[in-house]
Amino acid sequence: MIESRSPARRLRAGVREQLEFLRAFLRAPMRTGAVCPSSRLLARAMVAGSRLDQARLVVELGPGTGAFTRVILEAVGPQTRVLALELDERAVARLRQRYPRVEVIHDSAEALPRYVEQSGLGHADYVISGLPWAAMPAEAQTRIMRNVVAALAPGGVFTTFAYLHACGSPAARRYRLLLSTLFREKHVSAVVWRNVPPALVYRCVK
Repeated sequence: MIESRSPARRLRAGVREQLEFLRAFLRAPMRTGAVCPSSRLLARAMVAGSRLDQARLVVELGPGTGAFTRVILEAVGPQTRVLALELDERAVARLRQRYPRVEVIHDSAEALPRYVEQSGLGHADYVISGLPWAAMPAEAQTRIMRNVVAALAPGGVFTTFAYLHACGSPAARRYRLLLSTLFREKHVSAVVWRNVPPALVYRCVK
C-alpha cells in the first residue's frame, strides 16, 4: 500500500528528491545521466499500455530516487513481485525505507538474470529501466540488453526512455539499433514535453 500525502508533504518530498538526485549526479554524473528526477508524467508514460496488475514479476533497473517506483507500485497487482537493481548504495538504503514492498538489490543491471532465476518465477514479465543508456559504452549497452532479453518471458515487455536532445548522438542511435535487433516489436511514444529535459519512451516486446 502507498501512503497518500498532503500537498505540503508532497512538496517537501519533491524538494528532498531533487536534492538527493543532484547529489547522486555530482557523485557519478555519467552513471546518473541527468540533474533532476523524471517527472510523474514520464513515469506514467513508462507504464502506459502495460498490464502490470497481471504480472507475476516486474523488475526496475536503476530506480535512483524512485521516480518510477511509486507509479509502478500503483499499477501492479497485489500478488506481483517487484525487484529493483540499483548501484548507488545511498539510493538503495532510501528506496528500502521508502518502498518496503520492493525487493531492492544493491547490484548492477548486468546481474539481472541471476536475480530473476533466484526469484523462482522463471522469467520477468516486465523490465522497466531508468538507466542512462546514451552515457554507456557500446559493450555495456549490449551486455545489459542481452541480459534483459534473457530475463524476459516470451512476450515480455522492456520499457525505457531517452532524452529528446540526446536522440541524435551516436550512442543513442546505436542503442535504438540494438533494440530493433533484440526485440520483435519496438514502439516509440509521443514526446513527454513536461519533463526536464523532454523525453520519449521506448516500449519493446520480446
